[in-house]
Amino acid sequence: MQIQIRTGHNIEGHEALATHFSGVVEESLSRFSDRITQVEVHLSDENSDKKGGIDDMRCMIEVRLKGHQPIAVTHQATTLSQAVDGAADKLTRAIEHTLGRQSHQASHRTDPPLSRSI
Repeated sequence: MQIQIRTGHNIEGHEALATHFSGVVEESLSRFSDRITQVEVHLSDENSDKKGGIDDMRCMIEVRLKGHQPIAVTHQATTLSQAVDGAADKLTRAIEHTLGRQSHQASHRTDPPLSRSI
């Protein structure tokens, strides 16, 4: 699973920040790692020019699953850590929903299986 961390121009994107948040996201999505090809994490400060404010840190995470359209979620919070944690939780639920729906559809098919003629 490849994880890319991108930061807005108002967030200092040093290596420790990227390493920490990559670890948080990787741990949260670890049970889906065999199905995930790429993860992009975008961090931004929505009120950067106003210094402060409630829920001004934003995290958007987009994941690409094999055989599916990309799934993206966003979470805003007071700190970057809270924003990343919230987005990771939302993304986990979204992936569970997508994969659960797929397995439900496959197990409840009513059409007969295709027969191969040789």
